[in-house]
Amino acid sequence: MAIARMRSIVLDCPDPDRLARFYSALLGWEVTSVEDDWVVVTDGQSGRLCFQLAEDYQAPDWPDPDRPQQFHIDVTVDDFDTAETEVFALGAVKHTHQPSEKDDFRVFLDPAGHPFCLCVD
Repeated sequence: MAIARMRSIVLDCPDPDRLARFYSALLGWEVTSVEDDWVVVTDGQSGRLCFQLAEDYQAPDWPDPDRPQQFHIDVTVDDFDTAETEVFALGAVKHTHQPSEKDDFRVFLDPAGHPFCLCVD
């Protein structure tokens, strides 16, 4: 028996609206709540990402252990090259560190500097 049910994953960032719109476009989820310091996107079922204003936010500098990534999001795509072009258009950048020699994921940074990976099965 579970003790709790997942409610949200919350990311600190300097601009909640911008980051929420990035993930909304990336995942095809809807922005459902907008406040000055808090924005929510959902898949309309159980998925919920929230973006919280952190005025002193410092982006991770992974793989540097002084400012580790803390967590990251993996998303599955059908075609790396198409998805890469589309996330660039949304404001993502490709991370300089690509740890996999296999071609099953690529590491990017969202507009606030959080790492995320495009993955193929």
